[in-house]
Amino acid sequence: MTMLARRLLTALLALFLLPACQTSNLADAAVTEPAEIIHLWPESPPGGVPEGLAEKIVERDNPFGLLDRAVHEVTQPSLTIFRSPQPDGSVVLIIPGGGYKWVVIDKEGFEGARYFAAQGATVYVLRYRLPHQGWQAGADAPLQDAQRAVRVIRSRAAKDGIDPSRVMVMGFSAGGHVAGTLQTGFDAHVYEPVDQADALSARPDATALIYPVATMHLPFAHPGSRLNLIGEAPSPDAEAAWSVDHRVRAGQPPVFLMHAEDDEAVPVENSLMVYEALREAGVPVSMHLFETGGHGFGLRGIAGTPLEAWPGLVMDWGRAQGIFAPEPAKSPT
Repeated sequence: MTMLARRLLTALLALFLLPACQTSNLADAAVTEPAEIIHLWPESPPGGVPEGLAEKIVERDNPFGLLDRAVHEVTQPSLTIFRSPQPDGSVVLIIPGGGYKWVVIDKEGFEGARYFAAQGATVYVLRYRLPHQGWQAGADAPLQDAQRAVRVIRSRAAKDGIDPSRVMVMGFSAGGHVAGTLQTGFDAHVYEPVDQADALSARPDATALIYPVATMHLPFAHPGSRLNLIGEAPSPDAEAAWSVDHRVRAGQPPVFLMHAEDDEAVPVENSLMVYEALREAGVPVSMHLFETGGHGFGLRGIAGTPLEAWPGLVMDWGRAQGIFAPEPAKSPT
C-alpha cells in the first residue's frame, strides 16, 4: 500500500470509525489544513530575510502512516489558528520542535492543536525562524517570534473571542527551549516595536514544557539544538545564557514539565535541572516523569500506555492555573 493510500484510509477511519474526543485517536484524525494563518510581522521579520533562504515543506515517513511534515528555512513566521467548536476563552500557543534545524508541523503542532481545540481552547501553532540561518538577530530570532506571537494573540482577543489573561504556551523539544526562553525572557528587549500589538505583554500566564531542550551544557545538551542555536564551540557565557535553568527568575509564570526517563535524544536531566531551578526561585512547578517513552512522541503511539495520560494531566493543571474552564459538574446518580 502506498503512503498516500495509507493516509486516505487513515482519514476515512478517523471520519467514520473513531470518536474524535479520545486522546488515543487524535493523532489519527483527518489531515485537513486549518482555515486561517496569520503572518507575525506586517512586512518582513526584523532585519529582513537573509539572502538565499527559501521556505519549503518536507514530508517525512513515519511508522504510523500519518502526515508528517516539517518546514525548512522558515522565512515567514506565522500563527496557524485552530478554533474550538465550543470555545471557553482559553488560549494555547503551541511551539513545535525540530532541533532548531526545522519546525515540525503535524506531529508536535497540528495534532496537539486539534486535541486542545476539542477541549475548548483556541489554539495557535507557531512557525518560527531558525537561528543558524543568517538572521540578523542570531539566537534571539526564535525569541523575537515567540514574543511577537503572544502579543499578536492578545491583540486579537476581541476578534478571536479569547481571554488575553488565559494564555498557555506549550513547547515540545526544541520548541520547549523556545517556550523556556520566552517564559524567562518575555520582557527582554529583542526587537523594536512595529505596531500597537507590541505595546501588549508577551508574558505567558502558564507554560507547559514537553520533553524540552533546556540546557546548553554538555553532556546533557541536545547536540543539534546546541549547534544550531549557539554554534559549534560556544563560550561558557553563551552556554549559560541560553540554558533555561540558568535563566529562571522569581515571578515568572508557573510551569508544567513532562519527560520520559529513557529519552536518549534530550536527556531527562534537562527537565530535572529546570525543575530544581524553578523550586529554588519559588516559581510554581509541576513535573511528571514517565519511565519509558523515548523522545518526540507527541500524541502518536501513546494509546494503551502510561503516556496516554499526559494531555489530560496538562488539562487538569491548566484548570488549576485558571487557564481552562472548570469541568462541568457531574449530575448525581
